[in-house]
Amino acid sequence: MESVIGGMLIGAAVSIMLLFNGRITGISGIVSGLLDTKTLDKNWRILFLLGLIIGGFVFKLVHPQSFTLISNAKTMDFIIAGFLVGFGTLMGNGCTSGHGVCGISRMSIRSITATVSFIAAGAVSVVLFKLLRGSL
Repeated sequence: MESVIGGMLIGAAVSIMLLFNGRITGISGIVSGLLDTKTLDKNWRILFLLGLIIGGFVFKLVHPQSFTLISNAKTMDFIIAGFLVGFGTLMGNGCTSGHGVCGISRMSIRSITATVSFIAAGAVSVVLFKLLRGSL
């Protein structure tokens, strides 16, 4: 049930962003626009990211068991994974929120292709990582 509610909230949030701001809710685009010195509309980007961070803290207070780490991965594994995700968003010209949520809902062939590629690459990466670690 929580997944359904979460999905509905995500759908509502991206719809509100598109209706009132005329923007696709892709996190990589929001962050890259914030880091780009030529971008003038930084205020809403800052507020959006603050909302994500504050929302995470509030959710942790309300539902702390959702934040239990069930991984034996080392900190360096998470750092490497983060860089790979960042590199992937550059290569894919967007992230799963932009392509997967917003693009698929608009029936964008480019976004559908990108999302299928993201999922396939993620699955292959997990299998390779586990094989290299000897834990498969």
